[in-house]
Amino acid sequence: MVNKSINMQNYIRWFLGISVIGLAVYGNSYFAQEALLYRVLGVILVSGLGLFVLTTTIEGKESLKIILESRTEIRRVVWPTRTETTQTVLIVVVAIIICALLLWGLDSLFGWATAKLLG
Repeated sequence: MVNKSINMQNYIRWFLGISVIGLAVYGNSYFAQEALLYRVLGVILVSGLGLFVLTTTIEGKESLKIILESRTEIRRVVWPTRTETTQTVLIVVVAIIICALLLWGLDSLFGWATAKLLG
């Protein structure tokens, strides 16, 4: 009985949260004549309220937990140095230029061959 009650509360929270976010979207189009700043602030506030309601669901709590854990994982990442980044970018740019020249050459060759073949 308790599990069924928790499940029903979860469904009600999902419905309420999605409805509030839908209300934000509808309100944005309904108040189209208002200034953009007010509409953006309204959408942000009302959507934030909807997201807050969604974070009270079972799945929302798990999602929030994963987001917080991912922040700690990002801090553990060893980011490349400026030199490594520059070298990698240069390698990618050179590879793109080589591929572009190769494709341009093949396109010119096939264009010339087609022109000769068709007269």
